[in-house]
Amino acid sequence: ICFLILQVSDSMNASEPYSSFASVREFILLGFSCEWKIQILLFSLFTTTYALTVTGNGAIVCALWCEWRLHIPMYRFLGNFSFLEIWYVSSTVPKMLVNFLSDKKTISFAGCFLQFYFFFSLGTSECFLLAVMAFDRYLAICHPLHYTNIMTGHFCTKLVIICWVCGFLWFLLPIVFISQMPFCGPNIIDHVVCDPGPLFALACASAPTTQQLCYTLSSLVIFGNFLFILGSYTLVLLAVLRMPSATGRHKAFSTCGSHLAVVSLFYGSLMVMYVSPGLGHSAGVKKVATLFYAMVTPFFNPLIYSLRNKEIKAALSKVLGHLNII
Repeated sequence: ICFLILQVSDSMNASEPYSSFASVREFILLGFSCEWKIQILLFSLFTTTYALTVTGNGAIVCALWCEWRLHIPMYRFLGNFSFLEIWYVSSTVPKMLVNFLSDKKTISFAGCFLQFYFFFSLGTSECFLLAVMAFDRYLAICHPLHYTNIMTGHFCTKLVIICWVCGFLWFLLPIVFISQMPFCGPNIIDHVVCDPGPLFALACASAPTTQQLCYTLSSLVIFGNFLFILGSYTLVLLAVLRMPSATGRHKAFSTCGSHLAVVSLFYGSLMVMYVSPGLGHSAGVKKVATLFYAMVTPFFNPLIYSLRNKEIKAALSKVLGHLNII
């Protein structure tokens, strides 16, 4: 897939219809334009956040991997989600950190579209995985007697693979189409990442079909999965309210609460950015919204799950204890 995108970008530079254009070979990711002292402050803040995000999610992956009692579907999905978060945040943040210390703030044409592809593909995989996690909780609470027969280890693995494959195929065609558009300058992207909105604005020719396809696919993956999650938890809520035991209701709510918190953080900022492109958000709002789901949500993910889950806290303590960290 990476070779395909690189090949498309090379062919674009040599394409006949736009041979008269001076092709852009690199972009400038403007990021946060501020004083040098503030740049250093932001660099320190983002570096710390990135390190804690990778460490926290990595600790959850290791704890769930090492603790055999947690090798059940719910924690398998959580482990995959944490693993996804590590790669998701790594697809953009290292380049942001480099740009804070760089005067040029450039990114190559191919590098821009590779970042675009991996950032959107990993994010789409997360959307699908969050929906699968909601489906898992629905089965466990609404159909507990059939849960073990339906959510087998084989079926769990299939669902995870489907999330990854669908995520990496969902935006492939739009990204290839955008990379074939003519870019003849200017090449300044007023954003922190390579995003479709600024790229469409920089293109020398309009492509309404490609633009509509991109926003349609964004809306489908965001709204489709969000409505599925909402429907699943509506049924879960109705089932929990019918439980005669207060202890059972509390346990069910605590199990679902962490997942709902992550869903709210992730989908809220996504909807601001990619489902309502016509609202004319300022560049500053777009940057903050992007940082929210690209950095803040991955950062809070291990905190939300570990602080609210006794099993994960016990597994983390066991792993860290073996490493003589605590």
